Amino acid sequence: MQFIYCILIRLYYLTILIVSPFNIKAKAWLKGRKNLFEKLKIAVNGQTNVVWFHCASLGEFEQGRPVIEAYRKQNPEHKILLTFFSPSGYEIRKNYDGANWIFYLPLDTKANAREFLAIVNPIKVIFVKYEFWQNFLKALHKNKVPVYLISAIFRKDQLFFKWYGSWYRKLLNYFTHIFVQNEESFSLLNSIKVKHISVVGDTRFDRVSDIATNSKTIPEAVAFSEGNRVIVVGSAWPQDEEILIPYINKSPTDIKFIIAPHEISESALTQTEKSILVPVVRFSKALEADLKNARVLLIDNVGMLSSLYKYGKIAYIGGGFGKGIHNILEAAVFGLPVFFGTNYFKFSEAVDLISEKGAFSVNSYNELEKQFTVLFENDIYFQKTSNVSKKFVENRLGATHKIMEVI
Repeated sequence: MQFIYCILIRLYYLTILIVSPFNIKAKAWLKGRKNLFEKLKIAVNGQTNVVWFHCASLGEFEQGRPVIEAYRKQNPEHKILLTFFSPSGYEIRKNYDGANWIFYLPLDTKANAREFLAIVNPIKVIFVKYEFWQNFLKALHKNKVPVYLISAIFRKDQLFFKWYGSWYRKLLNYFTHIFVQNEESFSLLNSIKVKHISVVGDTRFDRVSDIATNSKTIPEAVAFSEGNRVIVVGSAWPQDEEILIPYINKSPTDIKFIIAPHEISESALTQTEKSILVPVVRFSKALEADLKNARVLLIDNVGMLSSLYKYGKIAYIGGGFGKGIHNILEAAVFGLPVFFGTNYFKFSEAVDLISEKGAFSVNSYNELEKQFTVLFENDIYFQKTSNVSKKFVENRLGATHKIMEVI
């Protein structure tokens, strides 16, 4: 299995090389790793007390961020190295000021793992959620470096739990401690004799609570929403807009919409504007008179969405007709009833919030229109749903504190 793993890693690298001339992400993946060790040596420069956090991409970073910031606050004398595997994480967070250094993770080969650890010499390592890089884990274990896995989720269809998964199961023993999000993960690990585990919940709840507490005031959103009921649409894909825009075009005049599309290219924004029959204004071009008269505020920037939810009554979260839904907790923390498409079953928070009746999955315009109408016309039902959503987050806070007590 070790031989097969090493072959697969090299085949992955070869694939990246082949597609890079035609693929932006593959090209960024290679460019970010060019002369990586030389840059790392210059940056770290033999400093001690280095703590290494690794996140695959942006979503994992948001889960790891509360722990990074809590760790830094508690241990200001330590240096934080943050690595990413994916360009979508690195490119967006390469200027994050909560870490001393931010780099790509080198390809997981024996030689790379040895050289990386020789340069960094970490005193402890924290991996987030799904990271099981065999050569790095083995080298860390050999060097007796404590390694923690946080916000982990395990499912019974993973290789760890197959009859032929003994090689993969060994990887779990390289971790000093594994912090899982739920009881199911705990039980699955127990079933294969893994005991160094704790159920602490999901650190994303702590993260969205911090975001809500420190959310920005957005004057344009204040002026736009004043005296109206607002539906905030977060990270909408074209498939989401197909059921949303007919509702927008027919909705009562006192309902307004803040739409943050997943894609903010000029062509995508123009297509959205053409489909909407009521007055639309782009955020970047909005004047005070436009904001009062417009029914739709179209967000043409990145990074504002989490603060926009506080101006809404209801949230619709995109992605549920594709690979999977965007972050629903950013809306739930403000007590918004949350809607999304049908592809949500891999997201435990979505499954749980639906079961508690704070969220709704819709598959068509008719379903969307019916449920929106019920919420808007029944104040008691709306308030009950809103309270469920808010309490859903409040009752799950504290994972970061529990992790910090151990690491």
